[in-house]
Amino acid sequence: MTPLEIILIVVAVILAIALPITWKAAISKKTRDDAEKIGTAEEKARGIIDEAIKTAENKKRESLLEVKEQSLAAKNEVDREIKDRRAEISKQERRIQSKEDALDRKIDQMEKREADFGAKENELKKKQKQIEEMHRQEVTELEKISGMTSEEAKELLLKKVQDDVKIDVARMYRELVEQAKDDADKKAKEIVVNSIQRCAVDHVAESTISVVQLPSDEMKGRIIGREGRNIRTIETMTGVDLIIDDTPEAVVLSGFDPIRREIARIALEKLIVDGRIHPARIEEMVEKAKKEVETQIREEGEQAAFEVGVHNLHSELIKLLGRMKFRTSYGQNALKHSIEVAELTGLMAAECGCDVRLAKRAGLLHDIGKSIDHEVEGSHIQIGADLCRKYKENAVVINAVESHHGDTEPTSLIACLVQAADAISAARPGARRETLDTYTNRLKQLEDIANGFKGVEKSFAIQAGREVRVMVIPDQINDANMVLLARDIAKQIEAELEYPGQIKVNVIRESRITDYAK
Repeated sequence: MTPLEIILIVVAVILAIALPITWKAAISKKTRDDAEKIGTAEEKARGIIDEAIKTAENKKRESLLEVKEQSLAAKNEVDREIKDRRAEISKQERRIQSKEDALDRKIDQMEKREADFGAKENELKKKQKQIEEMHRQEVTELEKISGMTSEEAKELLLKKVQDDVKIDVARMYRELVEQAKDDADKKAKEIVVNSIQRCAVDHVAESTISVVQLPSDEMKGRIIGREGRNIRTIETMTGVDLIIDDTPEAVVLSGFDPIRREIARIALEKLIVDGRIHPARIEEMVEKAKKEVETQIREEGEQAAFEVGVHNLHSELIKLLGRMKFRTSYGQNALKHSIEVAELTGLMAAECGCDVRLAKRAGLLHDIGKSIDHEVEGSHIQIGADLCRKYKENAVVINAVESHHGDTEPTSLIACLVQAADAISAARPGARRETLDTYTNRLKQLEDIANGFKGVEKSFAIQAGREVRVMVIPDQINDANMVLLARDIAKQIEAELEYPGQIKVNVIRESRITDYAK
């Protein structure tokens, strides 16, 4: 072994002997330190516990004292409340007792009065029997004196009274009607004038033709196409007649369906701008025009609803409103007319204290049936009512649609306001156009209705059909019957004629005496 190895072995032996001794000494010292720490911790713990016990007992005593004080205060409060309630009960008992005494006194008085009334009733019955007996005796004496029975006298008296009453009723009817008319006219004129002044809507008269301007007359040949194939394709795709005549640089589109006519106009204008006119291109442009018109219809419906402030309309009703932009009645645009009626109805509803939003809704939808009356059988009134029912509209709106031309009775003030607004919009100057034949026929019908009544000598329709003057035979119609005759003529005109606004019936009775100086 080398010296280095011997040194290493000696060092290892020394370490093996020294390390356990050092380890044991270190462990013994640590154990003594831990024991001392544990003893100190236990003493501190016992001190903390004793202090906590003392604190808890102090808290307990304080809590008990506080609870006792609160209980005492609550008891005192309850005692005060009981005392107050007992005093109130005593007061109420005294009041009730006084009322019972007063009621007993009133009952005694009532019993005395009943006894008095019973005695008086018996006396009245006796006197009534005496009066009846005297009446029978007087009737018998009167029959002997007059030579007529009571039945004959009654008939004679009734006849005389009936004649007098008829005159009085006619006079009273005339006075009441004049008074009611004065009051109603004054209020109605005020409401209508205020509404008209606050509502201003532009109207554009339309017809059944549309004119498309051409850049040159050469374009007419291209529109017609080889052997007329282009014009036939356009007419087949749109359902509109193209009139190509000597009118310079213009083509006329003719058709009763305004939507088809609008589609044809847009398609033709697109073809003219594009320049490529052949059947395939025509079909493509017509399809594009249909989409544009559908978009325009929806936008017009939304704009109309927004303009009058009507919200939450069904999407289909909005489309139908938009279709009315292309519908006319006597030259009046149906959509503009509906907007004006909605505005007028809302203004009058505000004056009358009705629901303005519901009134505008009824006015806007009153002619909704006109949007599809070319496609569905029936009047626009019935079609419109069915559409409103289908899309769950309010019952007031449905009744307003059904009754705005008097086909059914209005069940609400809003329905009456829609009637008035419709008449105002249709009857105002320039709103509608009327053909000469329709105008003269209406005048003749007015005169025929008046001439059909007994006692009428002749009649004249004047003021463009807004008034009819009736001349009666004085010997057959008296002053009282004139009132009834005017009312009957007015009722028959309302039942048989259709007219905007109102017609005045003026009955004239005069006596003429003629003599000759020779």
